[in-house]
Amino acid sequence: MQRAGTILRINRFSGAGIMCPCMPRPTGKELTIAPVRITGADVNDSKRTMNAPSTHLVIADDHPLFRDALRQAVAGVLSTAKIDEAGSFEDLTKLLEQASDVDLVLLDLSMPGISGFSGLIYLRAQYPAIPVVIVSASDDSATIRRSLDFGASGFIPKRFGVETLRDAILKVMEGDVWVPADTDLTAASDPDMAKLRDRLVTLTPQQVRVLMMLSEGLLNKQIAYELGVSEATIKAHVSAILQKLGVESRTQAVIAAAKISGGQWKQGTPTG
Repeated sequence: MQRAGTILRINRFSGAGIMCPCMPRPTGKELTIAPVRITGADVNDSKRTMNAPSTHLVIADDHPLFRDALRQAVAGVLSTAKIDEAGSFEDLTKLLEQASDVDLVLLDLSMPGISGFSGLIYLRAQYPAIPVVIVSASDDSATIRRSLDFGASGFIPKRFGVETLRDAILKVMEGDVWVPADTDLTAASDPDMAKLRDRLVTLTPQQVRVLMMLSEGLLNKQIAYELGVSEATIKAHVSAILQKLGVESRTQAVIAAAKISGGQWKQGTPTG
């Protein structure tokens, strides 16, 4: 059997407030990974199913055909699971606000309402008890590493077939962290990027939402309207964001967020 993925046991996790519940509590800032390759003993993993009638998963992707493929993969290992779908980040957040029993979110990095790691950062801050697995077409090693840094419980490239999707989902539901076997996670992190990442994860869920909207070029009054708060509240959030990111302007904050996302974080033209 061709190796499909790597199971990770993460001993330490860098970042504040975004720890995956399946990981041990962090004891330091270094991310040390002991990979366990899938071997012949796991050949039948994709054919196994879990008897978990109360399992509730959410598939968040803006492509209906891919959501259907993911649904098939989930049904292959969790035949009695409840599966909801969201075609935008707004739909996802509404669903999570209404459902308190979600066990896993399968999240695309780029869909309406988010870009780059903004959605992942928000979910880990707002719903730290819900594991999030990234399912994305952007599957270079740097993107996968940063997804784990921001608290993802796994990373599944969209290029893989249904059988591999099933195997990955099964491993995550068993408490492991799954990434492709050919992923290089040994490269040293850029110190400046690591510092910026650590600053980003200190943002509150509402501050993440404000930063996302700043990145779209919205004004304070527009953000206030969208979030149903006063403009003064948004100004306070913006000030806190600038302080936490160590920057002096809204534009610098947006550039910093885009930098950590490798240019994937949408950049508008925030003005005032």
